[in-house]
Amino acid sequence: MTKHHDVSVLRAAIVVATLAAGSLAALPARAGNIIDDWASVKAPPPPALKEVTVDPSTTALLMLDFLHSNCNDQRRPRCVASLPTMKKLLGEARAAGVPVVYSITSSAKPEDIWADVAPKDGEPIVQASVDKFDKTDLAKILADKGIKTVITVGTAAQGAILYTASAAALRGFNVIVPVDGLSAEDTYFE
Repeated sequence: MTKHHDVSVLRAAIVVATLAAGSLAALPARAGNIIDDWASVKAPPPPALKEVTVDPSTTALLMLDFLHSNCNDQRRPRCVASLPTMKKLLGEARAAGVPVVYSITSSAKPEDIWADVAPKDGEPIVQASVDKFDKTDLAKILADKGIKTVITVGTAAQGAILYTASAAALRGFNVIVPVDGLSAEDTYFE
């Protein structure tokens, strides 16, 4: 490389740096963090709801944490309100031959599940924190049944639903989250 070429490269770098600095200076001043901008944040529009059709032979219904301890009028009244709808969904899934898999939290017992949506004999239950795939055999249960799509319902929209649905998507499953099948202690979380 010649000395002339080195100078040309240096001049080009200075011009680019100057243009970049000028461009940044033209940007409007912004607050330093989200807390400062909190009042001006606008929520996006709600997602469009879509009807879906599933193949019962490759779909499973995941019933997450419908427990008396977290699905009650004091903690999550919207969960209690969803129980009749979940009972109907569960009945339809079973009638169509869709496998149902339950979850309970780390400190719960199977008998803590609401009776209206409780598992029948032979329906598996995994026990975990928010990600129901973590340290459980959920992935194996689904793989053994040839499952490609999971319908994820339950309580703790910001916990079990979010983490389990995300973990399922990362494992290549199609994920359906019915809006009338999730709840939280606050609608913001939903």
